[in-house]
Amino acid sequence: MYKFLFLALSLALAAFAGFDPAMAGHQLEAAPQKDYGKELYLQHCARCHHADRIGISGPPLLPRFLRKYKIKDLIPMIRNGFDQTLMPKFENLSEVELLAIARHIKSPVNLKQYKWGKEEIQKTLIAFDDPVKPLPIKNMANVTPVVERDGGKVWIMEDEKILAKFPLANVHGGIKYQFPEAENIFIPTRDGWVEKYSLKEGRRIAKERMCIYLRNVSLARDGKTGYATCLLPEQLVIFDTKDLKPLQVKPLEGKVSALYDLYTEDRMVFTYRDKPKVGFVDTHTGEISYRQIKEPIEDFFIDPFDRYLIATARRGKVLRVYDLHTLRVVFEHAMTGMPHLFSATYWYKNGNFYFATPHLRSDFITIWRMYDWKLEKKLPIGGDGFFVKTHPATPWLWVDNGSDELVLVSKDDYSIKKMVPRKGKQYIHAEFSGDGKYTYLSIYEHDGDILVWDTRNFKEIADYPADIPVGKYNFICKNRRFYPMLFGWEILREKFPDEKDPKKILDAVLSSKVQLNELELRSVMDRLKYLSAEQNAGIR
Repeated sequence: MYKFLFLALSLALAAFAGFDPAMAGHQLEAAPQKDYGKELYLQHCARCHHADRIGISGPPLLPRFLRKYKIKDLIPMIRNGFDQTLMPKFENLSEVELLAIARHIKSPVNLKQYKWGKEEIQKTLIAFDDPVKPLPIKNMANVTPVVERDGGKVWIMEDEKILAKFPLANVHGGIKYQFPEAENIFIPTRDGWVEKYSLKEGRRIAKERMCIYLRNVSLARDGKTGYATCLLPEQLVIFDTKDLKPLQVKPLEGKVSALYDLYTEDRMVFTYRDKPKVGFVDTHTGEISYRQIKEPIEDFFIDPFDRYLIATARRGKVLRVYDLHTLRVVFEHAMTGMPHLFSATYWYKNGNFYFATPHLRSDFITIWRMYDWKLEKKLPIGGDGFFVKTHPATPWLWVDNGSDELVLVSKDDYSIKKMVPRKGKQYIHAEFSGDGKYTYLSIYEHDGDILVWDTRNFKEIADYPADIPVGKYNFICKNRRFYPMLFGWEILREKFPDEKDPKKILDAVLSSKVQLNELELRSVMDRLKYLSAEQNAGIR
């Protein structure tokens, strides 16, 4: 009873006087409970951040991850939440309660208890005995895994149909296909698990917990080894993709931004958010080498031709382009609003290559010209968006803005039109089938949906109920090795508008009847090879 009256009084005082840290501190000291902050944390935060604060679907809330924040900085962060990182608002909590939680998550812990080496990893191996149920896949290019976050499931879709569903919670960091055959996918979870699923057999194979809190996973281009970057402990786990057996556990020097494979080399690339270094992993030996750069990188992507590293620094105040092999800065541009580079999208138009990116907590996207590097356009979208997507089959950029609106931006003149897939329900993230015929939209609600639309006319073809559906990972659209081929699709349409015969196009290219630069030629050749492979496989 006393506790109830104390909290009611705290709420009333906070509402009347506004937040005063000193007053809240005095009120907190007067609270009757010794572990008041811990109790509130367990009630409101542990579901996503774990009872021991080591992270589940949310990040670890340990002092080493919160070093740059003072307790007073954490209070508005807890109250207001982070819509783009899926953290809800806690506006119902009093300032005293917020302060108690902030103090608790800043309290010290013994980090030595979080050791996670080969022995700990191997003990977690789970081999599934699911029956073999081959999936009726017609064209691998159109296979699209879907993550139903709060439903705790992964779907396998092709065209407008669901081929399979299986349970897996806390998926995070991108589903990866195992090349060269692409018969398996590897699915990472925020709390450190990596699960192997066979597209050929239609079943789960095994899963293993590589660490306590995972950043992302990549696979070597030959598909033989996988690489899990971990934030807790700070380490790189190299594993055998056959059986998930850990091969090497290598300590890292800081907080990893992300790790990406190079499809043209036997190397991985990663950066630190807290150290001015770029790391390279030799996928034959596992050896790590470093190159020093000017400032730490917070987010980055590798360009579609494996030539440049495009990155942000200074909390999103500057965008830099590095030559991937020399790490020389070839372009730099000041800006406002942290770009979400992982969500960038690419296209070719009128002789130029482009990418567009949303900006976190900002109501605009930016459009950039690539390879001669130039900011093309800053475009208001009417809200705080998270994804921009496109495909050669559509003349539009498909953008979300934190509301129920789908924002369509013309790739021709950057004009905008808006649609509402589901009135009053938040839309987020478009993905396309490999052939571009279908677009998949996530309605980001507990009573949400995966909508399947005809890309050309926006006609709804299917509606599948889903509990907070998020990422969708089409085989073509989510693998950088295919991006030049997608450029080639657009180049052929632009340079050869009336010619459909790949052999005649090839003859024209080889005879120099049509002038192409190096990147255009690479893209066209990739597209012609792809079309030839489709013809040989009997796919139209």
